[in-house]
Amino acid sequence: MSSPTTREPQYQCCLDLRKAHGAINLGLMSGQGWIEDPKRLVFVLSRYKFVAKMLTGLGRVAEVGCADAFGTRIVMQDVGHITALDFDPVFIDDARSRLLEGDRVDLLVHDMLTGPVPGAPFEAAFSLDVIEHIDPAVEDAFLGNMAASLSANGVCIIGSPSLESQQYASPPSKAGHINCKSHKDFRLMLQKHFGNVFLFSMNDEVVHTGYAPMAHYLFGLCCLPRRPAVCASSDPSS
Repeated sequence: MSSPTTREPQYQCCLDLRKAHGAINLGLMSGQGWIEDPKRLVFVLSRYKFVAKMLTGLGRVAEVGCADAFGTRIVMQDVGHITALDFDPVFIDDARSRLLEGDRVDLLVHDMLTGPVPGAPFEAAFSLDVIEHIDPAVEDAFLGNMAASLSANGVCIIGSPSLESQQYASPPSKAGHINCKSHKDFRLMLQKHFGNVFLFSMNDEVVHTGYAPMAHYLFGLCCLPRRPAVCASSDPSS
C-alpha cells in the first residue's frame, strides 16, 4: 500500500515530519488547556512570544517553572540555549518525552527556593505564571535566587496575573494563586532585586502600557540584578 500524499505538495512535509518523529502530543498542562479552554493556549503562547522577542539573540537563557515546556519552544527559536526547570518531576518527565533531536534545551528538576539555577550565571532568565504560586513569606528567596542566577548585565522577565484579574479567575486558578499583586506592588517587589524594572500590561494576547488596574496580566522586564548572596527559603516563624 502506497504512503498517503497531500493534494497540495507543499503540505507533504506534514506527513514527512510525522513519519520522522511520530505524532507529537501536547503536554500535560497544555493538553488540559486544549480540552477545557483552548483559547487559553493563545494567551499563554502569546506570553512566550513576548519573552522570545525581548530575549532575541541572547545565548544562555534559563526558564524557571517550565511545566510541560510546551511554550518553551517559542523562546528556543530566538535564543542560543535554554535551561528549563520545574520543581515537579512529573512535568519534567512529560517534557522530556517530547524532546526532538537537536532541541537546544536542558530540562531539570529544581526548586528555586533552594538556590540559583544550576549552571548559573545566565544571560537571561524568565518565569511565567509562577510567582503567584509562591508564598509571600518566601517570595524574596525566590526572586533573590533568580537574580543570583544572572550575570551582572543579565535580564529577567517575570510574568503574573494581576490582583485585579482574580475576580474573573476560575476556581482551580484561584486555589493556586496565593500571591497575585497590583501593578504598584508588583513593581515594588521586583525593585528589591533589580536596579531597573519596566512594567508592561497584557489583556488576552495584547501587550500594552495602558491603565494598570485594567490589566489582566503583568510583565516585569528587570535589569541590573542586585546580585545578593545566595538566598534559600527559611521558616518565617524562626
